[in-house]
Amino acid sequence: MKKVRFMDTSFRDGFQSVYGARVLTQDFMPAVEAAVEAGITHLEAGGGARFQSLFFYCNESAFHMMDNFRKIAGPDANLQTLARGINVVALSQSPKDIIKLHATLFKKHGMTTIRNFDALNDIQNLEYSGECITGAGLHHQVCITLMDLPEECEHAHTSEFYLHRLKEILDSGLPYDSICFKDASGTANPQKVYDTFVGARKLLGDDVLLWYHTHDTAGVGVSCYLGAIEGGATKNDNFGIDLAKSPVCGGTSQPDIISMWHALKGMEWTIDVDIMKIVEAEKVFEECMKDYFIPIEAKQVSPIIPLSPMPGGALTANTMMMRDTGTLHLYPQVIREMTDVVKKGGFATSVTPVSQFYFQQAYANVTLGKWKKITQGYGDMVLGYFGSTPSRPDPEIVKLAEEQLGKKPFDGHPLEILEPGIPVATKKLQENGLEVTDENIFITYACGEKGIEFLQGKMKENIRKISDEAETKTAPVQTTGMKCPENYTVTVDGKSFNVTVAEGTGAIQTITQTPSAPTITIKGEPIVASMPGSVTHIEAEVGDTVKEGETILVLEAMKMESPVKAPKDCKIIAIEVAVGDNVNHGDTLAMIE
Repeated sequence: MKKVRFMDTSFRDGFQSVYGARVLTQDFMPAVEAAVEAGITHLEAGGGARFQSLFFYCNESAFHMMDNFRKIAGPDANLQTLARGINVVALSQSPKDIIKLHATLFKKHGMTTIRNFDALNDIQNLEYSGECITGAGLHHQVCITLMDLPEECEHAHTSEFYLHRLKEILDSGLPYDSICFKDASGTANPQKVYDTFVGARKLLGDDVLLWYHTHDTAGVGVSCYLGAIEGGATKNDNFGIDLAKSPVCGGTSQPDIISMWHALKGMEWTIDVDIMKIVEAEKVFEECMKDYFIPIEAKQVSPIIPLSPMPGGALTANTMMMRDTGTLHLYPQVIREMTDVVKKGGFATSVTPVSQFYFQQAYANVTLGKWKKITQGYGDMVLGYFGSTPSRPDPEIVKLAEEQLGKKPFDGHPLEILEPGIPVATKKLQENGLEVTDENIFITYACGEKGIEFLQGKMKENIRKISDEAETKTAPVQTTGMKCPENYTVTVDGKSFNVTVAEGTGAIQTITQTPSAPTITIKGEPIVASMPGSVTHIEAEVGDTVKEGETILVLEAMKMESPVKAPKDCKIIAIEVAVGDNVNHGDTLAMIE
């Protein structure tokens, strides 16, 4: 039997796909130990959304997590992380010094391999990051990103397009150790996958290690893996796939190890595992995760996903945030809106950060009105600040982005216009009285203000566990047996009335006009929320005089921060919200005069 390699993605992509990346380190380390005891030697240990989420939601350092992972996994395990080209582990571009620091620090904290991709499949976005990864002594697995297009869309995302990109990588001289085709949405069909790997193997020869990554969101994960193996595996150990373990397998995550082992029965290929040891490792993992809340959408096969498409690793993270902001009921509308957003955005692959750009823009289109607001990430992408999209974005959308963001289209290399990040982060640390270390510099740059808040000890855990969900279901209010009537003062059209509510019935018993204390009314102009979200920062105080365009507070929704700015020169006479508050569209945030 010929062997296909596999990586256990449970502890990064599995967490991201099922729990929105919100898992505490201490809770899953016994499962890492069990995986190693089961003979698993290649594990995904971080990167992607797990880096920021540990700081944002777990109040933990990602570097601390990686150190613990290496300690438990042992010195010989191949620990892999995920990087987003010039974005590394953030949603925005990083300058050269931060890209280099990323590779250096991940090597320092025990990582072995970095899988490196660009959502636009723009090769220039992979060159410098690839040089830094190999320069740090890490295994560089360079990626080409895949997906299927929504209906009525035809461009890029064919086998021919992917193979052309592969040839560009080979011709560029970009240093790499292995090649991965990455389908974050799980929407590519088996025939496309098979054709792609047949062509890739012809270009690469038999000795290059090829890898395939997909999700089971659309229900075709195992079929695509079989197509990839048939097309690209030509000899023992020259092909690999990503698999996960229960309870973070299937649905939005990768197919299960046991399921794939079963699917390969009777074929010339197998995955080299002691299946009963895998069963035991899954039992340990399930016990570790028993208290974590699993959203129903995380474990579902969704036939409509190919029409969106929405990556498994972003889907649950987004629905978790929609739960936080009370907007989950809008999810079907947002998914439907993604078709138009993808079509007009230039057909970049729906994988982070582009998947977030797509979702943010679709969310804004649903909550604010179609194309009323061009979100920052989506706008920067169509204007060219993330590199070249596979096809030209819709000219009208480019024009809207130019007007709303106040930027001109850009066709150069994104790294050419980015100022060094280390001096900027160092200054922020010094201004806040924080220690200047390489780790703190990287945290500050990659996580922004939330990174500073973490280092200051101001972040709080936001982990969804079953016990927490149960606590939100409060007992019904007891309305019988009330002994005493209640008295209230009600003001109507500036006149005050004394109102007594009769005992037990809720009926109004008496109404008498009274010259009670005068009603306090704040006169001024309200500033209201333009979209649902949560308040992350308040920059102004009551009594402050602010200039037109200055930020009063910041709202966040779907990892998108939206500054609420003064519409004119004015004085702040009231702040109606606090940090952490969830607000709806139209809610009053502040009063000005």
